[in-house]
Amino acid sequence: MKTDKKVKVLVVFFSHTGENYAVGNNTKGNTHIVAEMIAEATGGRLFEIVPEKAYPETYQECVEVAKQEKERNARPAVRGDIAAEEYDVVFLGYPNWWSDMPMAVYTFLEKHDWSGKTLLPFCTHEGSGLSGMERKIADACKGATVGRGLALRGATAQNKRDEARKAVRSWLERSDL
Repeated sequence: MKTDKKVKVLVVFFSHTGENYAVGNNTKGNTHIVAEMIAEATGGRLFEIVPEKAYPETYQECVEVAKQEKERNARPAVRGDIAAEEYDVVFLGYPNWWSDMPMAVYTFLEKHDWSGKTLLPFCTHEGSGLSGMERKIADACKGATVGRGLALRGATAQNKRDEARKAVRSWLERSDL
């Protein structure tokens, strides 16, 4: 990350552990792994969005719950919070579920004032990429500047960490902060 001034960086993420598509069972979610890489490279503070009611660990059950939440435009309660307003740059990570962020991420976003902030989204997926989420994030985070996001396959994050780290660093260099 290139910058002439000292910026406060926050890396906010939601990640799913348990059974994941294309990687099997994991104890650290795909997005969590990428979030740690970003925090390490930027010196940013990590904050995990954790729903009060955990998503099912099995892939198919989790997919069904995620689909139902999206159809209802649900805002599931989340545990804890962080003063995102105190940071200049916020990296926002999530798995791509049904071409969207998990609804718990919206719960977090809607709690905060994003005026004057720079948001950089990143997602893990297995073929869907960002699915146009930069636009949806800009709509949800009025007043923020939303930069170009990073889409990284979950299987790469889990099984090819050097390749994932290289992609993260390349993206950070292009972000021109």
